[in-house]
Amino acid sequence: MASVEHSPLTRKLSAFVALSEAELTVLERLHQRRRSFVAGRDMVHQGQTARAAYILSAGWVCSYKLQPDGTRQIVDFQVPGDFLGLRSVLLHTSDHSFEPIVDIEAAEVLTSDLLEAFAQTPRLATAILWAASRDEAMVVEHLVGIGRRDADARMAHFLLELGSRLALVGMGSKDGFECPLTQYHLADTLGLSAVHVNRTLRQLREHGLVTFRDGHVTFHDYVGLAELAEFDPAYLDQTGPLLK
Repeated sequence: MASVEHSPLTRKLSAFVALSEAELTVLERLHQRRRSFVAGRDMVHQGQTARAAYILSAGWVCSYKLQPDGTRQIVDFQVPGDFLGLRSVLLHTSDHSFEPIVDIEAAEVLTSDLLEAFAQTPRLATAILWAASRDEAMVVEHLVGIGRRDADARMAHFLLELGSRLALVGMGSKDGFECPLTQYHLADTLGLSAVHVNRTLRQLREHGLVTFRDGHVTFHDYVGLAELAEFDPAYLDQTGPLLK
């Protein structure tokens, strides 16, 4: 059981529910179809009808929608411990695409696997619903960011959110985190041009708040950055009720 006990998904769900041996056994079964995917090649396509989800074990993925003119809007990023395509298990088609940013490892979860797991372990089903609700809350925050925050606050909020998400699975802290995203990823996420992203990151660095360089985000003044972004992590619910 050691492999699943220390998996990113287990660490994430354990913030919500104290997992029993039976629930860990079910999680182990959900991880049994382990697959690898290379960077830059979609693992799920927008409009795809195949009904399978994935549990991301290692690496980063972006979820995005293509526009008729060929441009894309990145909806969110997935980090280890996240589900990919959970909605497409219940809907007939996937409403967006998933692209690995780096080479990744993920476990394929079929609809039948998920429904059986939910039937056997209702508390685990509740914890997965919590994780899905948390993802929805993040999308709402991203919408608010694009519509109402200026570029500095938008970038600050996004980096703080990523840091909090990674801290939950032991991959980040208030000092910073490893981050494979490019300025083009940030531009497609935040509704900015790559030039504006570069200028915004430079301004945040010059104000002594945060540096994003060589694949690493370093928080110099976490409190100051949070004040700039008006960042309230309550929507992430990372200290939510622990179900015994």
